[in-house]
Amino acid sequence: MSKKPISIDEELGMFDKPENVKRLLRIFYACVVVSLAIDIFYHKHGIFTWESFFGFYSVYGFVACVILVIVAKYVLRPLVMRKEDYYND
Repeated sequence: MSKKPISIDEELGMFDKPENVKRLLRIFYACVVVSLAIDIFYHKHGIFTWESFFGFYSVYGFVACVILVIVAKYVLRPLVMRKEDYYND
C-alpha cells in the first residue's frame, strides 16, 4: 500500500507520528495491567462459579468485542452495503 505524500500545507494528525502511537499503546497496556492487578485484590460475589475466575471479565469483554467486529463485518456490512454505481442511474 503506497502512502500519499504529505504536502507542506497539510497538518499531521495525532496518530501519524509513531511516538504518539507507541505512547498510546503503552497507556493501553498499563490499563490492562492495572485492571488485572485490581482483579487480584477485589473479591467478586458471582452468581455462577466461572464469574469468580481470575480475569473472567477481561476475557469476556475481549471475546464480546471480537464477536461484535466479526458480526459487523460479515453479517451487517453485506446487508447495508450498496453497489458501487448505486448513485449513477
